[in-house]
Formats: sequence, C-alpha cells, structure tokens
Amino acid sequence: MTDPGTRPHTNSVVARWEGGWRCRVAAGGFDLVVDERETSGGTGTGPMPTEYLLAAMASCYTLALAWAAGKRGIDLPGLAVTATGTYDGPRFSRLQLTVTSDAPPDVLERLVEPALRVCYVSNTLAASPPIEVTVHSGPQP
Repeated sequence: MTDPGTRPHTNSVVARWEGGWRCRVAAGGFDLVVDERETSGGTGTGPMPTEYLLAAMASCYTLALAWAAGKRGIDLPGLAVTATGTYDGPRFSRLQLTVTSDAPPDVLERLVEPALRVCYVSNTLAASPPIEVTVHSGPQP
C-alpha cells in the first residue's frame, strides 16, 4: 500500500512461462512461482494465480487496516485477514474478507470503511478497470 494521495504512476511485473502450467514472475526484485495443482495438470510447485489474487487482496487490506488503526492510535493485536473467493466458471463470483484480531469487534468495525478507501487491491477490483492486451514479437528483456 502506498500513500492514497500519490499521483498516477505505473507498476509492472513480468511472467515467464516455464512449461506446463508453471511460470515464474519477476515482481519488485522477487521471483514468484505460479503453478496449478497436480489434480489440474500442474506440478503443484507454487500457488495458483487465483491464490495470488486472494493473497494480494488479503495482504493489502491487512496493511490498510494497520494504517487506518495507526492514524487513529489504535492497536490491533493478532490482526489477520482471510480472503475467500467463490469460483463460478472462469471467474470469482464472490470475494469476501474476514478480519480477526484480539481488538474488540466495535473497534474493528470502525476501521472497515477507512481501510477500504485506501486498499489499492480492493478498490481496483471494485471499480474493475478495462484490461488492455498488446502483442509484441521478438525477444523480450
């Protein structure tokens, strides 16, 4: 999560296919392995793409909650967020975030909306920008 007042900028990751249902993604100086379960024809050596989407949603909202709590001087001991997606064909038909913490429920409930306002991932999914695909041939960096 970055400052919600920043001006528009871009961020990119590169996924390179390694065969079968596996690819390696270069992201922020890290290598992420993406694969499918063996029961789906993959090798089971990495999370599925949809699990990375859920991980992005859960982690971004966790950081947004921590940010919103910090701005208000609130401590959130044991903070954890679970993201659950319900599959419906080739998409999720439902996305749900479940927040747990040792803080009282009324404290958590006051942070839900402020955190949603600054969570880049949930804001992107809620406003679903168009997906543009461009094609280039030849060697890529």
